[in-house]
Amino acid sequence: MSGGFARALRHLLTDQLALRRAFPPVALERIGERIAEGEALHSAEIRLAIEDSLDIRRVWAGGTPRERALEVFASLRVWDTEANNGVLVYVDLADHAVEIVADRAAARAVDDAQWRAVADELCAAYRRGEYLDGTLAAIERMDSLLAAAFPPDERNPDELPNRPVILSRRR
Repeated sequence: MSGGFARALRHLLTDQLALRRAFPPVALERIGERIAEGEALHSAEIRLAIEDSLDIRRVWAGGTPRERALEVFASLRVWDTEANNGVLVYVDLADHAVEIVADRAAARAVDDAQWRAVADELCAAYRRGEYLDGTLAAIERMDSLLAAAFPPDERNPDELPNRPVILSRRR
């Protein structure tokens, strides 16, 4: 089976049910709580977006998870924080891919290799079926990286929602 056909088939077969099995409501609630707890340690903002699969036309055209992550970063307005230190963790469940997109200040403070290491560890956890624990560990590691660069200020506003956003091609 060719790589393109196999990828397309994965995207056709991965749906909201698969996403709910990997991330049931109680897990999404815990992840949102963990993001809020971590954001008390720094002034940056973390946003998690989980997508079951991509539109098949995008898959056939060779669209990558990174391209989609950049679109989601913009559509969720992760770039729209006062200090330009928003960070998106984008999960493409069908591709078993994780992309981290950091806004300007966060990208200057934490280098690409560190973000890639977090994403790679998260992908490995997902391959082991450790969706909740892997996500919580990744958020903890990100909090450590962000706390060093962005200590909390006296206001420390919560500028982005903490609960993960679920994206689906099947609405």
